[in-house]
Amino acid sequence: MESLKSRKSEDEELFIGTAESEHVEMYLKAIWYIREKGEEVKVSSIAKLLNVTQPSVVQMLRKLNDLNLVHYTKGSVELTSEGDRIGKQMIRNTRLLEVLMKDALKIEIDEEMVCGIEHHMKNIFTDALCTLLKHPRKCPHGHDIPRGRCCSA
Repeated sequence: MESLKSRKSEDEELFIGTAESEHVEMYLKAIWYIREKGEEVKVSSIAKLLNVTQPSVVQMLRKLNDLNLVHYTKGSVELTSEGDRIGKQMIRNTRLLEVLMKDALKIEIDEEMVCGIEHHMKNIFTDALCTLLKHPRKCPHGHDIPRGRCCSA
């Protein structure tokens, strides 16, 4: 009988992403989304969107500030260029996956599944998906899909 380890290495490599990095990405995505709607990014708006407590948001904003992903001072949250890049990428991944599910696969959009996949998409995959879907400009919810390198101007 083969051991699981040897069998696993022959068939496929199992990858377990860190929940911490996904947590960071969710906050950056939320901040990007609130800003996209033209609203002021506040602790309360982030807490409401992510369904977490305001003290949890403050704690994460401090961490994101230390990681140079946001500039956070009491009453002010601004994405740094790197934070903006990550938030935009998460939004792009989400919206392309929604188009894939609704328009290409003809299945109901499963937000839980989208959230599980979006964090593991590399740029090469996202660009290939965008190209496969013919560079959609809007997601099924009517939001703009940020353009990628694969999109023509």
